[in-house]
Amino acid sequence: MGSCLSNESQSPRPGSPMGTRKRKNSKRRLGHQNSCDYRREERLHRTPGRMFLNGSSEIASLFTQQGKKGTNQDAMLVWENFGSRTDTVFCGVFDGHGPYGHMVAKRVRDSLPLKLSAHWEVNIKSDEVLREVSLNTTATGSFCSEGTSFISADEESRASIDVEETGKQQEIFEKLKESFLKAFKVMDRELRMYANIDCFCSGTTAVTLVKQGQELVIGNVGDSRAVLATRDENNSLTAVQLTVDLKPNLPAEAERIRKCKGRVFSLHDEPDVARVWLPNNDSPGLAMARAFGDFCLKEFGLISVPEVSYKRITDRDEFIVLATDGIWDVLSNKEVVDIVDSCSTRSNAARTVVETAVRAWRSKYPTSKVDDCAVVCLFLDSNESITSTAKPKENIPEHDDVSPKNGDEAVEEGNEEFSEAANEECSDDERVNIEVGKEWSALEGVSRVNTLVNLPRFEPGKEDKKAAGERKARK
Repeated sequence: MGSCLSNESQSPRPGSPMGTRKRKNSKRRLGHQNSCDYRREERLHRTPGRMFLNGSSEIASLFTQQGKKGTNQDAMLVWENFGSRTDTVFCGVFDGHGPYGHMVAKRVRDSLPLKLSAHWEVNIKSDEVLREVSLNTTATGSFCSEGTSFISADEESRASIDVEETGKQQEIFEKLKESFLKAFKVMDRELRMYANIDCFCSGTTAVTLVKQGQELVIGNVGDSRAVLATRDENNSLTAVQLTVDLKPNLPAEAERIRKCKGRVFSLHDEPDVARVWLPNNDSPGLAMARAFGDFCLKEFGLISVPEVSYKRITDRDEFIVLATDGIWDVLSNKEVVDIVDSCSTRSNAARTVVETAVRAWRSKYPTSKVDDCAVVCLFLDSNESITSTAKPKENIPEHDDVSPKNGDEAVEEGNEEFSEAANEECSDDERVNIEVGKEWSALEGVSRVNTLVNLPRFEPGKEDKKAAGERKARK
């Protein structure tokens, strides 16, 4: 296994005064940046209606559990009253991978919704200005040609309402689609500039949605998944997959990667898992075609552009499940929908899905290491009486066999909840410092579900080799 290109590898020579001064200044700047990040996260984590730990509210249930691979690299979020809109909610799950994947997933979880909200607000205001200009410059009155056919007042009214409704839906989708595309682009660009998170060989998926009233817009990157539970004409509960798992085996994805000189192929011991490889190096073997981060592959066909889709919610639609591939690798869409539907209380829904997935891992792949799991259940008919059993930010009691580790357990409400969250976020740098000297392996268990197979090793250039030779000669 190789190691990632790190910021340390690109530093000036240790023997030069400039090198020493830069390292001191960089440490000072990094400390200041960490302090600013902590204060920003503190304000963010105290936002009313924003849930990122195990728990539930009247409209949602969320739960994550660490697998057997090390630090939990999954993250999740439910943000009610999103963008200060009482009828709007944001949901997302994020599956990190690579040595810094847990940090990338959390950073995207915290930053992406803010960028999405900001771009959405700008688009709305820009549209309002354009509409006002259009109204002021358009001549009033109506015109009819000689060939115009007349319809009744009722028919005209109905047609007008239908057109207006369709136009409104299209307008909401177009604004949010543009906002999703801009926010994802800015988020990925920002990850490249972070000094304390090395995203060269680390990244994350993101399946996110914004629900405003009955309008639903989904933005997806990677192989996490969104599934809708709805009733068919026979009133049977069915599962409808809302997103496509953006893997390299999809023809369009593979074609784009190969045009950019990247390679797509499967390993002999996992012929059904297509992976993305560097042109002249059998690494990193990424099992998805789109992701945040992973900049070692961004010049070779990997992109962070989301697939954005729209759906109008109907009375037949009951709930949506967002989950990372730790769930979908062992449970089908229908199985997950039936598990949620069978829960006696909605507050336990996400946890029950995770527990069932963990048992499925142990039975289907007894020699494998269980993957991290994260689930968000968003209930669309929250006015029904069953929701009375769920309380905002309810903490679900832990059981010994599935208790999360490293700060991912459910915590008490209020200050204690934030205290645990802050500790969880701040411990990331400590974990990285402990692990950075080790040669990192994505998974020492089954390779079928590895997100990464190998990391490209940094090869020093001529100047680096010359500097190393000079240092050795001085010794």
